[in-house]
Amino acid sequence: MEATFAPQSIVRKSVQTPIPGWVHRNLSPDNLVKEILANGEGVLADNGAVVCQTGKFTGRTPKDRYIVRDELTDSTVDWGDVNQPFDSDAFDSLHERMLAHLVDRKVYVRDALAGALPAYGLRLRVVTTLAWHNLFSYNMFLRPEAGERVDGPADFTIICDPDFQARPGLARPIQAGPVADGTRNANFTILNLSKGIILIGGTGYAGEIKKAVFSALNFILPTQFDILPMHCAANVGTADRNGERDTALFFGLSGTGKTTLSADPMRQLIGDDEHGWADEGESTPGESTPGESTLGVFNFEGGCYAKVINLSRENEPQIFDAIRPGAILENTRFLPDTNTVNYADGSVTENTRCSYPLSHVRNAVTPSIGAAPKHIFFLSADAFGVLPPIAKLTPQQALDFFLLGYTAKIAGTEQGVSSPTATFSPCFGAAFLPLPARRYASLLKERIEQHGTQVWLINTGWKGGGFGIGKRMALPHTRAMIQAALTGALDTVPFQQHAEFGLAIPKRCPGVPTELLNPIDTWEYKGMYTAAAKRLANAFAEKLKEI
Repeated sequence: MEATFAPQSIVRKSVQTPIPGWVHRNLSPDNLVKEILANGEGVLADNGAVVCQTGKFTGRTPKDRYIVRDELTDSTVDWGDVNQPFDSDAFDSLHERMLAHLVDRKVYVRDALAGALPAYGLRLRVVTTLAWHNLFSYNMFLRPEAGERVDGPADFTIICDPDFQARPGLARPIQAGPVADGTRNANFTILNLSKGIILIGGTGYAGEIKKAVFSALNFILPTQFDILPMHCAANVGTADRNGERDTALFFGLSGTGKTTLSADPMRQLIGDDEHGWADEGESTPGESTPGESTLGVFNFEGGCYAKVINLSRENEPQIFDAIRPGAILENTRFLPDTNTVNYADGSVTENTRCSYPLSHVRNAVTPSIGAAPKHIFFLSADAFGVLPPIAKLTPQQALDFFLLGYTAKIAGTEQGVSSPTATFSPCFGAAFLPLPARRYASLLKERIEQHGTQVWLINTGWKGGGFGIGKRMALPHTRAMIQAALTGALDTVPFQQHAEFGLAIPKRCPGVPTELLNPIDTWEYKGMYTAAAKRLANAFAEKLKEI
């Protein structure tokens, strides 16, 4: 229910969180856009979307993310550079200071849900000081049905205040005068999994909100429900003669094409980024027996957060057409003397983004759930140009590539990167995984073996040489290979084994030139290819020893 009122308490279980300023609770998207414009937080583009700037931070800052170390997390969290421990008392002190900072300020509260299967979902209460962050939360999380009451305790309360800055330095007992808060920098994201509170301060990058909730789910779902959380996109095909619809998952790091390839006009989108694979859940679309226990996939979110650098309707029509009133564009610029978005402009950041609800996607599944996947695609933008464009993986190879989470950075994408660099993110999402990587890998292994799920490796990177020499894989060819796998067109074709990686490569594929299928055939100098492939294969072997 939409409401605006004076002094209010935001309730989290038995804890009263006083917010003395004006509170706007569950405003509609239209009213939030009015607030955004009135507050000077953004401007309207000619497509109706609101354009906002995130300020100093145009992406996440993983080194400023912490988890409170306490009885619940001490022996379960995989502590290290990714999951940095934070003192419980220091958290309480910082929490109190954030609340005090909200006194007499206008805040926006959003009641939402995370998880399309109610039995495993989290009730969220998002408190923001910016109206556009509240609209972001409306877009990205699941929205309670019209008329559904959302009063009462939330499982998690998220407080996001970009203007609040921590005092960096080692936390110490309070003495006279200012003390340090225990953070590395003034900006921070801190998860208290025991108390169900997430604090985000000093950064205006909205992606911190959604990824903090994702991190919480990545802890709760495996430990409490034996559910596999996944950093992947998912879609479903049309119903066959038995009324069944095949689900496909797309794993990949940023820039590999996860959102683009899952946005298939011939299939329906479940979600573009975060999902769970449950042992038991509600009946999924296409099943003939309502309420039957099933092992299925469900979306954590209610929207999409797509990269829009160089976006065009020709290449990505589903995303392009979703950018309309209610959508948020981050860090984009206009063409001169217009309010038309110039998607080619990366002057602020290459990480330009758009947030929009799934209702903006014409062929989205409602509710956003699906049966156990028949196919899984691991996407890798191999800048060395040595991985095949498509390969069929054995269960063991699937486990290895899941643990590797391989892609490659290219020159110019980050400071200090002057040549292609191998990047590994176990489970394709190490930055969001509180538990050891092999915990998630074992859950995946159980499921693909139980359901006979076929896993494929897709190289969306380079062919004919590495970055700077070869060429990027053509999107139509990648789409054709995925389509061939989904339709069974590759079930009857012969395969050959790759010499260095031991991968099964199809000898032909509908819609793809045969000479592209084995990567060595695209290189002018075969010896150079073999040497480059061996170097990457050795890097894989060394990385697997570390995990």
